[in-house]
Amino acid sequence: MTKDGLTHLDARGNAAMVDVSDKAVTTRDATAEGRITMSAQAFASLVDGTAPKGDVIAAARIAGIMAAKRTSDLIPLCHPLPIAKVAIEFEPDAATSSVAVTAHVRTTAQTGVEMEALTATSVACLTLYDMLKAMDKTMVISNIRVLTKRGGKSGDYSAT
Repeated sequence: MTKDGLTHLDARGNAAMVDVSDKAVTTRDATAEGRITMSAQAFASLVDGTAPKGDVIAAARIAGIMAAKRTSDLIPLCHPLPIAKVAIEFEPDAATSSVAVTAHVRTTAQTGVEMEALTATSVACLTLYDMLKAMDKTMVISNIRVLTKRGGKSGDYSAT
């Protein structure tokens, strides 16, 4: 911790990356979720594979994996990490014309992967939007949050 107990500020109040060099290298993982809600027409094309841009789920899965690996390029002061695993799951819900997106990320490093899981979830949802926007511009991305995290000094966390 530095100025006023804030970890991302130096003694003069300038933004600074947290020094994790004294932390132990341990296995850490995190799971994040989000949801995208859309019209019944867009949902049907996603589920039956007839979306004009092709396999929407496959594209979103690849985008989410790529995003997890590039999180430190997107989020200021985020450490680049050796990502060991990224898994993206999609759970369509016909009753609400929505898709729950869950990302699970794992590493063996000195800091956690919550940001990588959140980024993977966000970008997977954004990709679903991009792939279906010709059919529905009113889609809503919501409820992006960390579900669980394991490892590190602060211990385990579960939203449930």
